[in-house]
Amino acid sequence: MANDPIRRLTIELIKQHPDAPARTLARRLVHETNNALTLEQARSRVRHQLGQCGVRSRKSPQCKRAARKAGDVPKMPASQAEPWTPHELGVTGTVGILSDIHVPYHSEVALAAAVDYLKTIGIDCLLLNGDVADFYTISRWQKDPKKRDFRGELDAVIGTLAWLRDQFPDASIVYKVGNHEERWQHWLWQHAAEISDHPRMRLSEWLEFDELGIELVDEQRPVLVGKLPVMHGHELPKGLTNPVNMARGAFLRTLHTVLVGHGHRTSGHAESSMWHDEVFCWSQGCLCDLTPEYARINRWNHGFAVVTVDKDGTFDVDNLRISKQGKVRSS
Repeated sequence: MANDPIRRLTIELIKQHPDAPARTLARRLVHETNNALTLEQARSRVRHQLGQCGVRSRKSPQCKRAARKAGDVPKMPASQAEPWTPHELGVTGTVGILSDIHVPYHSEVALAAAVDYLKTIGIDCLLLNGDVADFYTISRWQKDPKKRDFRGELDAVIGTLAWLRDQFPDASIVYKVGNHEERWQHWLWQHAAEISDHPRMRLSEWLEFDELGIELVDEQRPVLVGKLPVMHGHELPKGLTNPVNMARGAFLRTLHTVLVGHGHRTSGHAESSMWHDEVFCWSQGCLCDLTPEYARINRWNHGFAVVTVDKDGTFDVDNLRISKQGKVRSS
């Protein structure tokens, strides 16, 4: 019996597939033995080795495993994927959207012009659509040693946020993380992984969001301003680098109405379906220095956006430009 090749094969199959049902193992045994056994004979062999074929086999099973319920089958492992859902702004009224300020490398003229305009028209919400902070010091790019002052950068960002809160004391302020803010988490993962998940290491803690009444949106989640999805822009699929029309690039990536920043250029693009359902995309200008050391020559422009949201979620977008002199103009 010890030299029985079918017995050895049966034991080997059970060891290779410890969670497989007896009937499944039996089918495999029939196949491996070139149909030398019937399915029922193979099943008896498997059950005997599992200690499931009478009192004698239960006393000395060769391949003991936990008892299984009749019809029990292996379960699919639980997915570790996390849901990716939009952040609903939940505001009816006027929303001002500022993007790519890049503090402390911001344009004082452009930022002041945008804020003055929003104060004049009155807003219910201020959406900071990514890259408010530059985080130059902790970027992965080559850096000028003279500019390595991360504490100074943090103080400048906190000071700018405090100034914005003072300018809009009654408006809600939502801060969406852009690719420059993601530098903070990436730096932690690389240099301080052991404490990177501690609540005190969150960007919102370091930038004093609780004290300033600012809400954080991270994990590259879009923000729904009414029915309008707003994204910073770095979340979009790569492969269409620096298109001539940034809004058209956003359309080709999403095939959906959307407003983005990130490209530092004001543009719009419209498409219609065969039923003349219109899709319109916008890209908004930046509020940072237009001649940084890493891109002295570029096609950037200063700008921001205003979105008016009705009760049913429909919206109107005013995509605005800012001249060198700080004059706000419709695009």
